[in-house]
Amino acid sequence: MKILLVGASGAVGQAVRQTLAHHQVLTAGRNSGDFRVDLTDEASIRALFQAAGRLDAIISATGKVHFGPLAEMSTEQFRIGLEDKLLGQINLALIGQHHLNDGGSLTLTSGIISETPIRLGSNATTVNRALEGFVLGAAAELGRGLRINAVSPNVLAESWNKYQNFFPGFEPVPASRVALAYRRSVEGVENGQVLRVW
Repeated sequence: MKILLVGASGAVGQAVRQTLAHHQVLTAGRNSGDFRVDLTDEASIRALFQAAGRLDAIISATGKVHFGPLAEMSTEQFRIGLEDKLLGQINLALIGQHHLNDGGSLTLTSGIISETPIRLGSNATTVNRALEGFVLGAAAELGRGLRINAVSPNVLAESWNKYQNFFPGFEPVPASRVALAYRRSVEGVENGQVLRVW
């Protein structure tokens, strides 16, 4: 398969790339990879797909959100997650579907706090829940045998030292285990699912 992986430089992206190394994996990111892309810029996404050519799978393992207290949050801060992780991944799917071969797949990334909120995470909870709703709705409309799923990882073991205070009582998961859910989405048959790695 020819796979486009957006966000390949992060912990999840690196693990996904390794797990799917038996395929042809093209990488894209804001600052690194085979191609550069800014998910907040529709023209940048279109240029990415023009450069990458026809694909069998598209994976997004990226997306920025804003963490901060709700009482102090501005609309501008809340837009960070909406425009980057939410609309960025949705635009990747909307445009990318037309560059997929028949039977191809799209895999987006949400996260555990879509269902288990944490302090300072209202923006992330909103974005992740909305992404999962998009996957559910899009799956019902995709043609040509195309599939779409989301992977919802728990906090990563690789990031635990940095984020453990935000996730009291959570059990972190290794990125290598999270990567298996992306492989399942790409190589399997599921459609419109949220693949939880908790």
